[in-house]
Amino acid sequence: MIQFNDTYAGQFDLAPYQEIVTKIHTMIRNKTGAGNDFLGWVDWALNYDEEEFNRIIDAAERLKDETDVVVVCGIGGSYLGARAAIEMIKGLYPSRGPEIIYAGNTFSGTYMKQVMDYIKDKRTVVNVISKSGTTTETALAFRILREHMEKKYGREGARERILVTTDKARGVLKEFADHEGYETFVIPDDIGGRYSVMTAVGLLPMALAGINIREVMKGFLKANHDLNTPDLEKNSAYRYAVERRILQARGYDVEMYVSYEMQMRSFMEWLKQLFGESEGKEGKGILPDSVIFSTDLHSLGQFIQEGKKVLFETVIEVKEPGCALTVPFDQENADGMNYLADRRLDWVNSRAMEGTLKAHKETGNVPNLIITVPDMKPETFGYMCYWFFVACAMTCYMLNINPFNQPGVEVYKRNMFKLLGKPGF
Repeated sequence: MIQFNDTYAGQFDLAPYQEIVTKIHTMIRNKTGAGNDFLGWVDWALNYDEEEFNRIIDAAERLKDETDVVVVCGIGGSYLGARAAIEMIKGLYPSRGPEIIYAGNTFSGTYMKQVMDYIKDKRTVVNVISKSGTTTETALAFRILREHMEKKYGREGARERILVTTDKARGVLKEFADHEGYETFVIPDDIGGRYSVMTAVGLLPMALAGINIREVMKGFLKANHDLNTPDLEKNSAYRYAVERRILQARGYDVEMYVSYEMQMRSFMEWLKQLFGESEGKEGKGILPDSVIFSTDLHSLGQFIQEGKKVLFETVIEVKEPGCALTVPFDQENADGMNYLADRRLDWVNSRAMEGTLKAHKETGNVPNLIITVPDMKPETFGYMCYWFFVACAMTCYMLNINPFNQPGVEVYKRNMFKLLGKPGF
């Protein structure tokens, strides 16, 4: 389902890496490596909670005809994966299903006020997502949203429109949800936030947006099967992981994710968290960044082409984006565009990609890795998630680091809490 092409990156001899890849593959599958208590995603497609899965579908079905907007309230892995899925699959301006907007991912009072003004006269559902319930951005936003919901619908009515995704048995949010009678969904103990998109964390917002989550899980399961081999000739995710390490050893410390589809922007934001938070520790790792081409060719294109050679590009190519829009013929041809008349815009887009690859590699000496996916459908999204999960685990273990913790994130929190006057800090 996913094709990996390194033609525009240079020559790679992968044979010397096969032994370590085989060893790490066994660590991943047997859950014996560092951070192994967060490897629940490895076999999640085989043992996920089907009863909860069906409750997710039921909740979405129950609310779909009486909801204008769903506010997904979470930060980091608690919303990025869901947003990536919804925008990739549904597009940026979907015509059907409730609108999905996001809160709890910033301290900006200006943004939050705009959210509250926007939902004021709309039929609203809130899905708050937090393992502990104490994540400050999310907890503050949820307090404001909860007050709005109770004023608008009453406490009983709000109970039907607030859905909570949190720990199975403990934590501030779980206790509060049980006390208020909110329906709850589970963030598994053995799956960390940035790997949680295929749990209720991502599946519930997807379902509320009208996405067929059975198809999403189908793709996740297929990738689990396809990628259960250490053979670098057969496992494209592992080849990508190894080539990242080779490129960094050659001096490329920045990876630029590239897409030519606007609705893939949030997917790449999710990748930036997945790889940045997983491997950016102990003074190691590759800095992830992202661009949309051809849009950003008119801003960052100059640096990529002729600037300091610190980066390589990873292009996510969508083979069949589903666009049928064609360029019309104009009798006067004042803009000189008739040479493209009757051509599909996605054909023009693909030619732009080919021209850019040639320019960046052959003239700019910028290595390019190409990940080709068939489309932007639910099954493909599920497959991509597992593909990038195993690639990330492999490339991090090759650095001898724990892919599943994020100790550095706690430093700013401690400083912030002290400045805010939080008790205990």
